[in-house]
Amino acid sequence: MNGVELLLVVIAAIAVSGLSERKGLQAPLILVMIGLAVSFIPGLPRLEIGPELILGLVLPPLLYSTAVEFSFVNFLRNVWAIIGLGVILVIVTALAAGLVTSAIVPDITVAAGLVLGSVVAPSDAVTAEAIGRRLGLPKRVMTILTGESLINDAAALTMFTITTVAVTHNEDFFISSPVPYFLYGVVVGIVVGTALAWIVRQIQRRLHDPGLETVLGLVLPFACYMAAEELHASGVIAVVTAGFIVGHNAGEAGYAARIQERQVWHSLDVLLEAFVFAYMGLQMKFVLVEVTEAGYSLTKVLLAGVVVLLVVMLIRPAYVLTNHARLVGMRAFYRRQRERHPELREQREQHYRERLAKQQQRREELERRGRLPVGQNGPDPAAVRRQSPVLPLKHDLVISWTGMRGVVTLAAAAGIPLLGASGPFPGRAVIQAIAFIVAVGTLLVQGFTLPLVIRKLKISSDTDTEYEAEQRQHATEVTQKAAAQVIKKAMDDAGDEADPRALEVLTEQLQRFQQNRQALQQQAEDAEKADADQRRARLGAVFGSIRMEMLDAQRQALTAERDAWRLDDDIYRETLEQLDYDAAATSARMSSRL
Repeated sequence: MNGVELLLVVIAAIAVSGLSERKGLQAPLILVMIGLAVSFIPGLPRLEIGPELILGLVLPPLLYSTAVEFSFVNFLRNVWAIIGLGVILVIVTALAAGLVTSAIVPDITVAAGLVLGSVVAPSDAVTAEAIGRRLGLPKRVMTILTGESLINDAAALTMFTITTVAVTHNEDFFISSPVPYFLYGVVVGIVVGTALAWIVRQIQRRLHDPGLETVLGLVLPFACYMAAEELHASGVIAVVTAGFIVGHNAGEAGYAARIQERQVWHSLDVLLEAFVFAYMGLQMKFVLVEVTEAGYSLTKVLLAGVVVLLVVMLIRPAYVLTNHARLVGMRAFYRRQRERHPELREQREQHYRERLAKQQQRREELERRGRLPVGQNGPDPAAVRRQSPVLPLKHDLVISWTGMRGVVTLAAAAGIPLLGASGPFPGRAVIQAIAFIVAVGTLLVQGFTLPLVIRKLKISSDTDTEYEAEQRQHATEVTQKAAAQVIKKAMDDAGDEADPRALEVLTEQLQRFQQNRQALQQQAEDAEKADADQRRARLGAVFGSIRMEMLDAQRQALTAERDAWRLDDDIYRETLEQLDYDAAATSARMSSRL
């Protein structure tokens, strides 16, 4: 691999991504198409990166940044739907694609076909999320798609390892059975991710340097992935676990570190995603050349690739819609049972009342420990939002058409070994070609048609808008009450020795700041320019100090409300980000006075 060529591809990919976004186009699709066209330029050298570099250097930061920004609370509330798509559907897709391939391609055995199936099984939600955000997909649909993309890689890579070893006989598992091996990988991956995330959090608490905290956060996903892989566990699960832990506890970090990390991870995501999709397009010609050099008919391989592509694209809708029908049937059955047996309804209501009582006890405990303002009003503490286990049919239709493939398919296809203990890997060139046809085909076909599907189904997020407005109002009430407590404490601490007029001005400014932070900041700056006497300067310093204390109290109150399941996690993160920027602005103004 030539370093100069790699940098040129990165620069070109970023430029294309920027232009695509300005034109309202989907950057991943445009990058794949341009890369595909460029790969057929005569004399163009092949840009080739080892699969271990893609899996070890590209995948961990992409997974980690998604997990850090993803709500672990919402993940748990949709965990069964996510597991169904991220594990069960991966297995079903791998089996279907593998068996079909072994049936239509004579040189590929069933075991080798299952290797291909595990390569093409995991979907990549990058394109679907970009389209969904732009067109306003409901929040729950976006949650399920994101959660699926975080765990399906682990299932697919585990299957890839098991099936590859079955074909090559290059090594023996210390756990021979696939199911215990998968469970071992998951459990050990969770342990590794939890342990390393805990260590990093302890170090970050003692650094007090945003730059060092950010650098340590950048190292964490790579450390998790490598440590788990050394233990023959799932590096993907380790990275996702660490991301969940760090993201869920982000409120404990300093505001400067949170602001810096958001920008760093966003920039890194843009860089890596742009490169991966451009690289995918650039490989297509060379993969097809390897097929002809291996002595296979290119026409037959392309036809086989189209057949497998159709199988992969149809399996997902079949699974999702079948599961939808199953859930609807179960819901109707239980409804009839409750109507026939009223005692079942009473048992359910009693269970719900017990759940409310337990969470109320937790809330009272948080109040006693000082982590939650006493007497705070808000939504029912049972859960931030009750939701049906069955999605609307049109939502499931959208989910069924979001099966685009991405970085894991690319890396796994490139990672198929050349030789095994019993000879060359059967049909390696054909498997790689079919895998690339499926990856590029799903990106182009489903990626380009998904916006049309969403528009035709007329999916709206009106209920999400109303719910989020209620949650934002609740977050505002929480922050206002926390601010009022800080102001009262500051006034009590000042006592009778302070200038009454100065206290009156300070109190008025702090209260107005809470009501309209942006407007008050401009007014405060104007006041400082107009009156720069010593008393006003001292008052400004006190004002800034109390504002920082107030913002910290608001952050703690929001975190307590989120932990008590009274505030939506996404609204919590949104409000926390606003408080971080307020704190940064206040700190900058205080520093300018020195």
